Amino acid sequence: MNITIKETKGIKKKDILALYEANDWSSAQKPDALYNALMNSNTLISAWDGNMLVGIGNAITDGYLVVYYPHLLVLPDYQGRGVGKKIMEVFRERYANFHQQILVADGQAIDFYEQCGFRTASETRAMWVYQGGEH
Repeated sequence: MNITIKETKGIKKKDILALYEANDWSSAQKPDALYNALMNSNTLISAWDGNMLVGIGNAITDGYLVVYYPHLLVLPDYQGRGVGKKIMEVFRERYANFHQQILVADGQAIDFYEQCGFRTASETRAMWVYQGGEH
């Protein structure tokens, strides 16, 4: 497997939608909003197997203290092969000196993020007003 990880905003909407649909994320039902959100992220990291988008992650930050990682998706056939971990390594290196690196994880993603060095934040609780399915 020869996966290329790169920072890019030149990703076609159809490739992004295919990735989100393959993972059953409800944001795929809002294609224009999803695409605009990703393109306007501070950092957008993508993973490619040749010309096929196999993973994506984005970061939103104030530029100094706090960075939030809203999305990290990998095509189901590529999960468990280190693609997501490579994307997180780029983010963790880029934002290593930030006071807080934050994300919300649920289900099977919790174990993955713990392997990437994230821990539950003491007694805090993730909270949201959410308009969608599970993702």
